[in-house]
Amino acid sequence: MNDDALAAWCKVREQVDWSSAASVSPTSVRPAVDGLTAWFDGPVRRRDPDRADRLLAAMRLSRTAASRGEPLTPALLAGWQKLVLGVNEVHLRQSDAFAKGGRERYGLTPHTWQDFAACLHQATDPSVPLPARAARAYLDIAFFHPYPDGNARLALLVLTHVLESEGVRLDEVGPLQTTRYADDPDGALDLAALVTVLIRATHRRATSERGILPKLTGEHV
Repeated sequence: MNDDALAAWCKVREQVDWSSAASVSPTSVRPAVDGLTAWFDGPVRRRDPDRADRLLAAMRLSRTAASRGEPLTPALLAGWQKLVLGVNEVHLRQSDAFAKGGRERYGLTPHTWQDFAACLHQATDPSVPLPARAARAYLDIAFFHPYPDGNARLALLVLTHVLESEGVRLDEVGPLQTTRYADDPDGALDLAALVTVLIRATHRRATSERGILPKLTGEHV
């Protein structure tokens, strides 16, 4: 049987120095282009219009939650996931799950969902830079794999919710659509760095269009 990729991720998650993975602290700037909406209305809609509509509905729900300062919880995610999948009820998986052609197996223990809730709670940890928190939350969804279907879509919504909660909206999300592996600490750091780069690029483009300089603090990646 495959090794437990979720257990591997939990070890990686503790090993990675998230506090130094990304160090940008941007001001709140709304981009000229809403990257998430553009992704759903562009590549997703061309493949499946119904899926695009469901994702846009879930996005609106997630942004409402962000505007209200609602933290990530399994119950909050369940509401989004019902829209993502177009169903009336969703339930956390009740057995091991597999992905990437069976390469990764995500185990299930009596403590899995308690651990999942604790990880979601850390998405507001102020000791970890925003890009790293967003990337880590994305990977938590990917590797806890809470639902039988739709986890990649949910992971993107979670990442953007973490950013949105602090007034940050990306003008492109396409570069985030790459395969990640549970046992890859360098990949986890790369994702945090990528989120940082996307935030910086969004601010640069948004502020240049308005004729002002971006206000960013922290070291360049």
